Amino acid sequence: MNFDLFTLLGFSAGAVTSVGFIPQLIRGYRTKKLHDISYWMPMVLMSGMALWLIYGVLRNDIAIIAANSFGVLCNILLLLMKKRYS
Repeated sequence: MNFDLFTLLGFSAGAVTSVGFIPQLIRGYRTKKLHDISYWMPMVLMSGMALWLIYGVLRNDIAIIAANSFGVLCNILLLLMKKRYS
């Protein structure tokens, strides 16, 4: 695996955007209240991230694969929490 400046930039961008899910997941877990989250938002985001994940796999780009795998997982968790706590 070749870690050049572009790969580092990709990992950094993926980390920053993916970390945005963490506060919502923690808040939802602690409060057990996700009524203010629509089902559509995580589904649409997950669809886009799944497409990016496929793109990353086809391009063999580890930064895109890692960031979007984490994003898809976060959206799945958010949807499961919403369903369970609703």
